[in-house]
Amino acid sequence: MINLVDLKRQFQSVKNEILQEIDAVIERGQYVLGTKVRELEVKIAKRLGVSDAIAVANGTDALVLTLDGYGIGAGDEVITSPFTFFASAEAISRVGATPVFADVDPVTFNIDPKEVEKKITSATKAIIPVHLFGQPADMDELNALAKKYGLFVIEDACQAFGASYKGRPVGGLGNAACFSFFPTKNLGTMGDGGMITTSDSELASQIRKLRAHGTAQKYYHDRIGYNSRLDELHAAILLVNLVNIEEWNGKRRALADRYRQLLADAVHIRIPQEADDHIYHLYCLESDRRAELMAALAKANIQTGVYYPRCLHLQEVYSGLGYQEGDFPVAERLSEKLFAIPMHPFLMEEEQDQIVSILRQEGGN
Repeated sequence: MINLVDLKRQFQSVKNEILQEIDAVIERGQYVLGTKVRELEVKIAKRLGVSDAIAVANGTDALVLTLDGYGIGAGDEVITSPFTFFASAEAISRVGATPVFADVDPVTFNIDPKEVEKKITSATKAIIPVHLFGQPADMDELNALAKKYGLFVIEDACQAFGASYKGRPVGGLGNAACFSFFPTKNLGTMGDGGMITTSDSELASQIRKLRAHGTAQKYYHDRIGYNSRLDELHAAILLVNLVNIEEWNGKRRALADRYRQLLADAVHIRIPQEADDHIYHLYCLESDRRAELMAALAKANIQTGVYYPRCLHLQEVYSGLGYQEGDFPVAERLSEKLFAIPMHPFLMEEEQDQIVSILRQEGGN
């Protein structure tokens, strides 16, 4: 099997370093929000050029705590993409606000600022652009809209650690940003983890309270909070992987370049936009023959995936919002035609050649 993502190869490559770090954590006897968590927070804040990084339990919590930290809740609206993982909208609903969707750009698959502006109302409090598949959203235009209408911009950077936008790392481009360290992410751990980054000191203070039951001093609570803390073991693993992230993302880019060259003249396949700041969390192709191509790859024991088969505005849980098929034609077209092929730093060229050979046979030369 050629896997979509090969976590076994990835973690085997740093197994000895991880085991040493785990042993050190055991020896210290500090397992939640300890010295390794703080080290990770400091290093990520410095890397992204922000004043604060706050480690939390997962990427979804990162979104929820950021919205809560800004006081966004019932009666408020937050605009986001209909073409993303469910958590981007779920977090908005979790704090009692209403997700409002805007269609995406057909080239980058990210939320289209022109469509965002059409959705802004007096109830709008924030925009959550998603840096989908590792490709940064159009942050200049979105920040300009936020300034014009007095909104917060919260980057959903869960798929984009290590990406940059016009020379600046994602995670420091809006009012705050949220990362996931789920194992399959470019920077992942052996379990769940998340991070919020910001240069808003008041927000950072609120989130540190919220992640620990609404308290800055143990047993004294001034907010209703959450239990959302990063374990020390995960921080230790992430610090090992952080050392390798540039190399791993570089390998992803090299593989993407190779896919682009080898599939450039495939008639029934559209390849992703070339962009220097893209770190290819996923490598997704667009085709009218998606089902046939996926079936041919499966027959050869090559794993694929559909991201995402149903847009968020058409999910049953959001049927009460009144959206219909056809409301977001670009997002809906992508949900019908896009599929992911193997992409990870440990994919070998001979495996890539096998994937490309089948795609060219089935997708036209």
